Amino acid sequence: MKLYLLKDVPWQDSQLLYHSLPRIGREGVILCSPASTYVCIGYFQDADQELDLAFCREHGIPLFRRELGGGATYLDGDQLFFQLILHRDHPMIPDGGKLAFYRKFLQAPIESYRALGIPAEYREVNDIVANQRKVSGCGAAEIGDYYVLVGNLIVDFDYEMMSRVLKVPDEKFRDKVYKTIRENLSTIKREIEDVPSRDALWSLMAEKYLEMLGPMEIETAVDDVWRTKTDDLVERFSSEDWLHRKRRARPGRAVKIRAGLNVVHRIHKAPGGLLRAVLEVQEEILAHVSLSGDFFFYPEEKLADLEEALTGVLITDAPEVVVRFYDEHEIESPGVTPDDIASLLEG
Repeated sequence: MKLYLLKDVPWQDSQLLYHSLPRIGREGVILCSPASTYVCIGYFQDADQELDLAFCREHGIPLFRRELGGGATYLDGDQLFFQLILHRDHPMIPDGGKLAFYRKFLQAPIESYRALGIPAEYREVNDIVANQRKVSGCGAAEIGDYYVLVGNLIVDFDYEMMSRVLKVPDEKFRDKVYKTIRENLSTIKREIEDVPSRDALWSLMAEKYLEMLGPMEIETAVDDVWRTKTDDLVERFSSEDWLHRKRRARPGRAVKIRAGLNVVHRIHKAPGGLLRAVLEVQEEILAHVSLSGDFFFYPEEKLADLEEALTGVLITDAPEVVVRFYDEHEIESPGVTPDDIASLLEG
């Protein structure tokens, strides 16, 4: 097995290289970074539902669909990718399924962060966090007979662009996504004052992978066999059928910020009008609730009190809280019942 210290590569290569390596029957560690920006969606996502494709086209931001699950993300050269490819029979692969796999093989990037003075740790299912904020986005998949684990060290992050490339129902929701991402996703530049050079960060990651996996030959270029297979994949991964595979649309919108934290937009049509909710859901708790729509609610000022009453409540307890609030405050909402609001919160 080799460690491929490739550093900056064309944006498509930053994804296609780890897709092609198992297809030529090789294990390895790839360390690379995209030379230009793009957006990447998960295997099970629908690009038309997840992304503002018109904005991406207008700003020359290309799209890639990976063979790994997870969510849409904005990627650029300020993110240093680590990509581990191991045969399913590799003796170091632990028993215990994907969680054990994540826990063991995310240790190298975790130790890289710790060497920088950033107290990184593993959080199920697939996050690396420091000071209660996510500092790496990770994912795993099986490609043929190989396990693939990918992620990044985030030197800096364009929070504004991340919130902009996403397809959202309204600007209020976009603003909530932006604020929640900024509060819950951190970077090396935010965590420490003296950020090492890019070469020093590459060397640090290579060192930690060698410590974890043992001696490996280091290569700094893509050989001909690997290059040929990578180029062969371009047509498939660039095709409209692959990039814009359709999935059944669901009402509302959810953006995963990190494991256990989502910003959610939901809609519910009641006889009395259309209800909308923007929710921040943290470990099944309503951490933030914003209700709106074209319905009537009396007394009007009590809607803000209802939002406050629901904040900090388990989703499963929300219906009871809504009913109690209606009774205690003698709420009238013609054509909108407590069950309608509870349905909006529960999804």
